[in-house]
Amino acid sequence: MATSSSPVSDRHRLQLGPIATPDRLLLGPGPSNAHPTVLQALSRTPIGHLDPLYVALMGEVQELLRYVWQTDNRLTLPMSGTGSAAMEATIANMVEPGDTMLVAVKGYFGLRLQDMAGRYRADVRTIEKPWGEAFSLEEIEAGLKEHRPKILAMVHAETSTGVRQPMDGIGDLCRQYDCLLLLDTVTSLGAVPLYLDAWKVDLAYSCSQKGLSCPPGLGPFTMGPRAEEKLAARSGKVPNWYLDVSLLNQYWGSDRVYHHTAPVNMNFGMREALRLIAEEGLENVWERHRRNAEKLWAGLESLGLQCHVPADLRLPTLTTVRIPDGVDGKAFSLHLLNKHGIEVGGGLGTLAGKVWRIGLMGYNSREENVDLLLNLLEQELPAFRNAVPVAAAAAA
Repeated sequence: MATSSSPVSDRHRLQLGPIATPDRLLLGPGPSNAHPTVLQALSRTPIGHLDPLYVALMGEVQELLRYVWQTDNRLTLPMSGTGSAAMEATIANMVEPGDTMLVAVKGYFGLRLQDMAGRYRADVRTIEKPWGEAFSLEEIEAGLKEHRPKILAMVHAETSTGVRQPMDGIGDLCRQYDCLLLLDTVTSLGAVPLYLDAWKVDLAYSCSQKGLSCPPGLGPFTMGPRAEEKLAARSGKVPNWYLDVSLLNQYWGSDRVYHHTAPVNMNFGMREALRLIAEEGLENVWERHRRNAEKLWAGLESLGLQCHVPADLRLPTLTTVRIPDGVDGKAFSLHLLNKHGIEVGGGLGTLAGKVWRIGLMGYNSREENVDLLLNLLEQELPAFRNAVPVAAAAAA
């Protein structure tokens, strides 16, 4: 039996020096590099999560989130967790057992919505499109007519494919068929045009580490009046205490009643990230992302590389590039990382091994980054053509 005089075990004691991480240029699907001003804010001395100065900062963050989402939603706040926590919050607060939820699946993150909804005992139905395509208004209406869901969930910016879902008319259809519209804006917030109120979106979520130029750790969340009504009409408690918006509203609302210890320094960073967007102007931010993406697309085409998504549906933030025949895509990605400190992503799901995912998000959406990557592709990709894939070489 251990006593106060028992010796301390050193079995797991490590002798380490101070942390040292390499500089990386993160041109993958996220995270992107944080803005230097944001990193400075993160390093400031913490203050209490009920300090009057922090309470004032909370209000600034909420108001600026409304700006970047173009919404007046009262319940708009950053969840203390990554984007997946905000994703789960939309489902945890809305879904009651047996509710029919229709998920429009056109990539990996549609599948994640489907999985989460099932865990909250929704009656999950799906409509599906090949990875690289978007839904038409007619396909959405057919799904609503067939399944009559209480919630339609879809991804605006599908990170696995680089597809931007056109939103015109979908909110009107949801009103017509009496269901809520839930939208994933993880790879669009702060970088791609979003008009939540004009599109009649009832719930949306995002993350801090992509278009907002902040490290991972916060999940912006917003809930409109129709969703508030469904939350208030629940027959029981939200089955997730940490993500319960009816409780969080008492902290982020006018009462400022303690719920959990907020990650104050992350919100310092979020405040600065949003301030920088407001300073540049939202339309200017959107145009910058579009301009740099078009430069990338033109450069890829000039090198004989093909984008996976048609031009009219491409995300300015995330481009999927088909890996040329005879090229070991993973080996080239590792080469970029190990020799040049540049990260690009590989494909997920049905696109695994078939595409690279190139991100130009937030602070990283700059012309010099596009030039650097295109030059490396031109100069160094030819050496990887007709190379033996890593997996095949290992098996030989």
